[in-house]
This record gives sequence, structure tokens and C-alpha cells, in this order.
Amino acid sequence: MTSQDATGVTRNQRTGPMAKQDFYELLGIERNADAAAIKAAYRKLAMQYHPDRNPDDKEAERKFKDINEAYEILKDEQKRSAYDRYGHAAFEQGGPGGGGGPGGGFGGFSGFSDIFDEMFGDFGGRGRGGMSNRGADLRYNMEVTLEEAFAGKKTTIRVPTSVPCDACHGSGSEGGKAPDTCPTCGGAGRVRSQQGFFTVERTCPTCHGVGQTIRNPCRKCGGDGRVRQEKTLSVTVPAGIEDGTRIRLTGEGEAGVRGGPTGDLYIFMTIAPHALFRRAAADIYCRVPIAMTTAALGGSVEVPTVDGTRARITIPSGAQTGNQFRLRGKGMSVLRSDARGDMLVEAVVETPVNLNKRQKELLKEFQESCGKEETKHNPQSAGFFKKVKDIWEDLKE
Repeated sequence: MTSQDATGVTRNQRTGPMAKQDFYELLGIERNADAAAIKAAYRKLAMQYHPDRNPDDKEAERKFKDINEAYEILKDEQKRSAYDRYGHAAFEQGGPGGGGGPGGGFGGFSGFSDIFDEMFGDFGGRGRGGMSNRGADLRYNMEVTLEEAFAGKKTTIRVPTSVPCDACHGSGSEGGKAPDTCPTCGGAGRVRSQQGFFTVERTCPTCHGVGQTIRNPCRKCGGDGRVRQEKTLSVTVPAGIEDGTRIRLTGEGEAGVRGGPTGDLYIFMTIAPHALFRRAAADIYCRVPIAMTTAALGGSVEVPTVDGTRARITIPSGAQTGNQFRLRGKGMSVLRSDARGDMLVEAVVETPVNLNKRQKELLKEFQESCGKEETKHNPQSAGFFKKVKDIWEDLKE
């Protein structure tokens, strides 16, 4: 009577002179290994025991067949589940997956073909599936002002692209006649050839992967099914858009070859630098000069905002350069929202210039009137020079 261990694999499959080796042990992985670990283990062993690297080595050939069979089972979730439950019996004649083995014989190697395609592609960089007749994606760089990014805008752009040929209706054949099925690949766009142990699949050299040939190419497009033309498109720039945002217009790229799918157009947004404002996410920063007298006595100033209006801020007496005043809800629009960021006004106290004689006398009188209390009226400069004095005294010691 056959018994099962805790993993569900029958014990007698690991015993006896003709017993198959457990697939997990064969690949050197744990039973709970994920798909990536299974593929990595198989890739390493397949390259190690490949017959081309081990000519006339029957043991390497047998090992290669075994690891290929193991990978065929474990990479497939349903087959792996059956294997975990029934062991090798699941894939023997009469078992749940019967039919002569998972790989269909030594000539299959579909598991290794997956790895081979992933590593080497189609020797031409196209990979599996042949050359696509899909049109190319296009890029368009658009610059908008900060005000346009705040409010959003609708505009039109002109894009040089490829469009379906109107003479052949995109078929590439004179008069719009339907193309013929490629006689070389039968319309598959791929051809196969046997090379040693491998069945190598490549792009059809006759139709270049399209699967169709044209007897009488269209005289206007030369059989390509498309012609160069400038296209005018309407573009909506949403309010609150940020620098570097990419807008995708599906199906507005180049037309595909002979009626193939159209590519997409990607618009990359750039926001031009502004003379007054600096943006940080949804907030707006603005440096505003403040008269010395206003900074000293206090008052109010009017400042511009990004929405084109003006706002008034109150300046407290004794304001200093670098003081910031927040105007809530006066910043940038937030993309896909009714909310707005804040505006932060940074004060820049301006020293008066071009003073007349009387103005200079008044300032001198003010300076003299401060007397010994000058440090009280100018705490920052007084604190700075005190630090300098302390440093000098420390250096003398």
C-alpha cells in the first residue's frame, strides 16, 4: 500500500531504482518557492546541462530532459497543484494529466524556449510575436504660463505624423484591394526552423511580420498604407497641472502599417518661469519689497495673486526681511479638485535711497535720539556683533 508524506507526495516515488526524482529537489528549490524562484533555478540548470555545452554526455542529456520536465510542471499553477497532490502519477498514462508527459517528448523544450526567448529575443530585438504593425507613439513638448497652469486652458496643436492613406484606405494596395496572405508564413508573421534541439521562431523575411503581402502597392503611399501629414488636435490643459506632467491622447500617434493600430500621442508639459511667483506644489511664494518706514511703523501693502486679483496684507510694526505672511486659499489650483493652495508673501525691507538733505537730517536725528538704546531698536545687529565679540575674545585666550 502506498502512503503519503506531509507534502502529499507518495513516498514510493522517491524509492526504487527507477523512481523519478522529486521535481522540487531536482530544481533545488523549496516547495513554497514562487514563480520567480522557479524560473531562476531552471534557467541556471538549463544552461548548465544544455546538450550544446555537454556534447556526447548522456547523463547531461538525461538531466536536461528531467529539469525541463520539472519546469514544465511547476511553472503552471494547475499542473503544479496536481503534482503537489498526486506526485508524478498525475502525469503518467491514466493519471489526471496523462498523455505521455508534460513536455510532449524530448523535442518539446517549451520551458527552455520561454527562457531562450526572454534572454535572446528574435536576434533582431523584436522578441516573440513578430514585428508589430502598430503605429509609433509620438511626443509633443508644450510650455504654458503659470497663470495658464492655474486656470487651465484649451488650445490646438499641430503635430507632424502619419495618417491612413486616403487613396488605398490604409490597405497599402492599389485601389484599396485587400492584401494577400503571405505565402511564406501563412499569415502568421513568423517562421520556424529546426536547429539542433531547438525550434527557432523568427520574423517572416517575406512580409516582415505583417502576415500579408501586396501585389500592386498603392502609388501614393508605396504600399505602406499611410502618408505623412500634419494633424491639428484640440488639447485641454487641466487646471492645477504641474511641471513635467504627461498627458496621453490615445490613438493620436502615427497610423499603423496597412491598417494596423494607431499609436498614442504623449504631451509633456513645461511651466515657464514667472517674473513674480515661485511655485512649490500647490503653494505660491512671492517676495514683496516693504518700505523701511512701513516695516518700522506697521501698515498694509497690496500684493498681486496668481488669479489676477490683488490681496492686502497687514504688516506689523518691526517687520524684518524674511518674515512671511500666509494668504490661505490664494495659491495654485489643485489638480482635479476645487481646492487651492496658499500664497506665502516674504517681506523684503527696502533701505531708502536718493534721500534729500532734510531726510538725511531726520534720520540722523533719529539715530542720535536712540542713544544707548540703539541695541533695543536693532536687536539682530546687536546680537550679531555680540557673537563676533565673543568669538574674538575666545581666540585671544
